[in-house]
Amino acid sequence: MHNSEITQGDQSLFGNSTKQMKTKLGIPNNRALADYLPTITIKAKDFATEITIFNTKDKDLRTENSISKEHITNNSSVRKILLERGIKPENLPAEEDIKKLERRVYSESKKLGKNPDRLK
Repeated sequence: MHNSEITQGDQSLFGNSTKQMKTKLGIPNNRALADYLPTITIKAKDFATEITIFNTKDKDLRTENSISKEHITNNSSVRKILLERGIKPENLPAEEDIKKLERRVYSESKKLGKNPDRLK
């Protein structure tokens, strides 16, 4: 998918553009929005994308415009489900930067490898 499709998908899911969400959550422009999203929002984005992939094949969508429309529709549908369940994706707080978390897990696993008695 192109960046414009991702931005339009985010607009449909969050009611805000990707850039607006990054500003709202304090995410640097050079980082991916998904690196800071809570799990439920990542799963929502993933679900909408999987529906798009399925319907692209099932409906034999071939043009960029038809696939983009499908993606936007699916994000809007997922947003509707979240809102019906009392979840506003644009109001969820940012999570810890996934890159920092990955570095911490790697560092901790190296420490454990050097001192296996810590596990006991």
